[in-house]
Amino acid sequence: MADKTTGSFNHKEPLIRIAKRPARTKLQLVLLRVFALVFALIAGGIFIAIMGKNPFEAYKTIIEGAFVGSKRNPFSAIEATVIRFVPLLIVSIGLSFAFRMKFWNIGGEGQIIMGAIFASYFALKHYQMPRPLLLLVMFIAGALGGALWALIPTLFKVKFGTNETLFTLMMNYVALYIIVYLQSGPWQGTKGFASVGLFDQKAYLPKVGGVHIGWIVALILIVVSYIYLKHTKSGYEISVVGESQATAKYAGMNVTKIIIRTMVISGAICGIAGMIQATGNDHTLSTGVTGGVGFTGVTVAWLAQLNPIIISIVSAAFSILKKGSGVMQSKLNLDASAADVLQGIILFFFLGCEFFIRYSFIFRKKSHAKKGAAENK
Repeated sequence: MADKTTGSFNHKEPLIRIAKRPARTKLQLVLLRVFALVFALIAGGIFIAIMGKNPFEAYKTIIEGAFVGSKRNPFSAIEATVIRFVPLLIVSIGLSFAFRMKFWNIGGEGQIIMGAIFASYFALKHYQMPRPLLLLVMFIAGALGGALWALIPTLFKVKFGTNETLFTLMMNYVALYIIVYLQSGPWQGTKGFASVGLFDQKAYLPKVGGVHIGWIVALILIVVSYIYLKHTKSGYEISVVGESQATAKYAGMNVTKIIIRTMVISGAICGIAGMIQATGNDHTLSTGVTGGVGFTGVTVAWLAQLNPIIISIVSAAFSILKKGSGVMQSKLNLDASAADVLQGIILFFFLGCEFFIRYSFIFRKKSHAKKGAAENK
């Protein structure tokens, strides 16, 4: 409202506003995350108690479910946890490349699917090749499929300024329905059933330590991506573009080239995850090839602050929780949704922790409020 005597405007301060916090020390960051874990476990325990179960027994079952196998195979639980860990880790690393330059790639699911489709073509049509050559070709094809699927929204973004969030999200469903078409059309395995047949055994990923070699690929990707992002010129360019495209252009960087190159890498890594899922776990091509990791990877990447090494830790925690929650659900006779709610509660506290690490709520001071009220009178 304008002041009639001075002609100026009185701007009433909002009751609550969000402000960025100063940088915290490493000790503070560790303590905050420990507190978040403690409060998450307490809140989860209250939820379990409301369901009529013992929280301590439930948490013990989660840990045992993720690590303790059967008498016949003591390592079966660990192997199952690792199988969940590998695709989540790879996809999260792939998405972190795009997120570092503020390109919101929500198309991990579609890029996984296209990687699986490209790899499956060789598994189904060219399995006569020698096994080492076949697996190498499938690996390259998977990376190429994911890269091409990521390239489409990228070109539209740099040429026409389209919204990459919506574009990449919608392409997930296009990729999914390509599988549906293949299942009931050209790649149909058995007449009358909408499914792709099993791959020839030559197209299966070999196992090391009871798990397919995808875990070795994942560990290599951690090291390579960390070095690329932290210790190369290209990685530095990604960070500069993410901070300010204007600054990058002023420094003489080719922003369009950097965006395209980085998104191709991002999509290729997600495509590799698709190839590993199809050939290492499923041994066929199905609509469930992603297992939802394309969306979960978004959360993992951000919780890990886009750092490949921390991504491996967060991915492991998610995989343990996912595997253990499934065992808890069956052993304690809980509803299927109860395990998902428990995971959501724990995730909520960690996301809240990351928010308060970076931002704080500032409330309007009473003196300001009274002064504003007096001026309005």
